[in-house]
Amino acid sequence: MPSQRSAIAALKKLEADREALDQRQRELEEKAAIELGQMLLGTGIETFSKKGIRTAGELLGKLGEEESLRRLEGARPAPAREPQASSG
Repeated sequence: MPSQRSAIAALKKLEADREALDQRQRELEEKAAIELGQMLLGTGIETFSKKGIRTAGELLGKLGEEESLRRLEGARPAPAREPQASSG
């Protein structure tokens, strides 16, 4: 029954392909984590707890880039104003 053997061979190949894709995904996730870490170093977020970084990332991800930036810009404190010299 050649069709059974070809189906079995196809399943074996599919499983091997899945394993290769899983490995590739793990490699790319590791590289992405390194890239993200390098981008974030020096921003101040490295002082957050692991849980805080994860929570912030999840919330920002749900909002999307534009909305996140809009909200964060709106939440910035106003720059400190220097006292005006009185003219009297």
